[in-house]
Amino acid sequence: MAKKPKKQQSGGTPATVALSSAGVDFTVHSYDHDPSHPSYGEEAAEAMGVSPDRVFKTLVADVDGALTVAVVPVSGTLDLKALATAVGGKRATMADPALAERTTGYVRGGISPLGQRKRLPTVLDDSAEAHETICVSAGRRGLEVELAPGDLAKLTNAVLAPIGRG
Repeated sequence: MAKKPKKQQSGGTPATVALSSAGVDFTVHSYDHDPSHPSYGEEAAEAMGVSPDRVFKTLVADVDGALTVAVVPVSGTLDLKALATAVGGKRATMADPALAERTTGYVRGGISPLGQRKRLPTVLDDSAEAHETICVSAGRRGLEVELAPGDLAKLTNAVLAPIGRG
């Protein structure tokens, strides 16, 4: 007997559907995305009135030939060497944006660590543990999801490591 495809919630994204399916507590925040803003993450923090230390950006890197997701605060940058070390690799570079989009199923500026087309190894900056909740992209520009960092780590099988630079 063939499996029925799961219905996506009306207006939902793969990220919010994954959260709902997992029974995790989360809050969706939406705002009007300004294409002229220089930083997707900083725009999200400003629009939601949340500290940039609590808003995390999702970056896709290439670690020794394998795509890897890094989730770091928008207030800082990704330490590529620390990311490579966190997953037992030697060298990391930022992934080609088109490859990141094809692999995750999301567009740049809207890549979520949740509900990706292909599950990739994920590293969450350990600064997330200092917050009761953090915000990450919910799968499209102008849409964020707020959840406990422990829930994000559990749902993505993330390694927690110091990969952000302030």
